[in-house]
Amino acid sequence: MDEEQQPSPQIVVSANGPYLVSGGLPLSEQLIVINTQGESLDYEEGKSYEAAPDYALCRCGQSSNKPFCDGSHVKVEFDGTETASRQPYLEQAEVFEGPTMLLADAESLCAFARFCDPEGRIWNLVYKTDDPEARQLVEYESGHCPGGRLTAFDRETGESVEPEYQQSLGLIEDTAKGVSGPIWVRGSIPVISADGSGYEVRNQVALCRCGRSRNKPFCEGSHAA
Repeated sequence: MDEEQQPSPQIVVSANGPYLVSGGLPLSEQLIVINTQGESLDYEEGKSYEAAPDYALCRCGQSSNKPFCDGSHVKVEFDGTETASRQPYLEQAEVFEGPTMLLADAESLCAFARFCDPEGRIWNLVYKTDDPEARQLVEYESGHCPGGRLTAFDRETGESVEPEYQQSLGLIEDTAKGVSGPIWVRGSIPVISADGSGYEVRNQVALCRCGRSRNKPFCEGSHAA
């Protein structure tokens, strides 16, 4: 008999409950590395969790067994109603046109990781991308945007310029603000709504885990407030 195959990775947003993760996705903390000015520079991997075939991640922010669900959403009567737009990313985004790159910006997906701020801010840098150093910064800063708010495109080919992420989940820890951030979903993992429909599959998105986002299931920075 053939060995039973592990199901393809996906995340299901349960109604007023946790994220149901399947497919044995690796899970680890991702600490934001900052400089002396408090600017975000990179990620450093922290604690790793054993990659179980299936697990449930808290999204109400009240579990005593974080990052995993312990049923607290029932006690606190968590309202997990999904409010995020179903429009494709590029229909939501404003596009900034530089000499060699385009920068798409869907502000509602901001996870407040602040990689877009150093070296003069990415929205200014994109207009200088005929300079190889500025272009490299735009690629780097947009590639480190965990919510996928920012995506850089090569102007000549029209292709997106993004890191190749292994399918995995990161628990972002905001060291500058001293708070836990969103779940960083990397590597084009499907996210399925509680109603059974799928959100647009993207290279990276950030899922709210504090329970306070106004753009559920996605993070919009409320954890930092």
